[in-house]
Amino acid sequence: MTPLVNSLTPGLYIVATPIGNLGDLSPRAAEVLSQAAVIAVEDTRVTAGLLRHIGVKRPMTPYHDHNAAHVRPQLIARMGTEAVALVSDAGTPLISDPGFKLVREARAAGHAVVTIPGPCAAVAALTLAGLPTDRFLFMGFLPSKEQARAETIAEVAAIRATLVFYESGPRLAACLAALADGLGDREAAVTREITKKFEEAVTGTLAALAARYADAPPKGEIVVVVAPPDPPAPASAADADAALAEALTRLPASKAAGEVARALGLDRKALYARAMEMKG
Repeated sequence: MTPLVNSLTPGLYIVATPIGNLGDLSPRAAEVLSQAAVIAVEDTRVTAGLLRHIGVKRPMTPYHDHNAAHVRPQLIARMGTEAVALVSDAGTPLISDPGFKLVREARAAGHAVVTIPGPCAAVAALTLAGLPTDRFLFMGFLPSKEQARAETIAEVAAIRATLVFYESGPRLAACLAALADGLGDREAAVTREITKKFEEAVTGTLAALAARYADAPPKGEIVVVVAPPDPPAPASAADADAALAEALTRLPASKAAGEVARALGLDRKALYARAMEMKG
């Protein structure tokens, strides 16, 4: 490996790792991992395999939900004089894991925080799904309990953005059925094994996808991408008149026109002219 830097400045290095294909590890990420004084990992066995791939051995310490409160102060203390790398088992740290607390406390302690960007399953799935990407909302894993899952879906049903969820094979069909119930039968994509030999993206409506996987739960890491809701139909002239008539009972014409314009997405000047006609 040709060195990219001679040594690392003390601080925290957030290193994205491959989500499947080890060839996706960037040269910069490999260099940081080879020089870090310690690497904070989810599972030492997984990261050990990655380090073997690049031919290096470095000290590792487990850092996950169960021990983070205990380990975090130790890592923060080391950042004053050493380079500490943070990795997840796959993809970009802090996406659906507790790493943000380590970043926040590192900054509060005055330590440098450096990101080494790379693979992210949620973003990769968006590129495969063929759905709008100008606005999207990452939701992580939905709750496993039916009522909590339905409540979470209801919270985002009206958001005009593509929705991205992580899911496991055994829960996939129930997740898709719940999404169909809560969001309507929107277009969606189920992507799995991204960057691996059997990578696939299966598209269809939520109901059709739920039926597909009901008796055949897939294996591998899964990302579900759901299209945004259809835009509302434009308000009719009768709708506008009815809304204006009600607003004029409470407000002067200019404010009534503004309220209805915001509510129905119509032109304020045209509504004001119509309001004056109605008052006359």
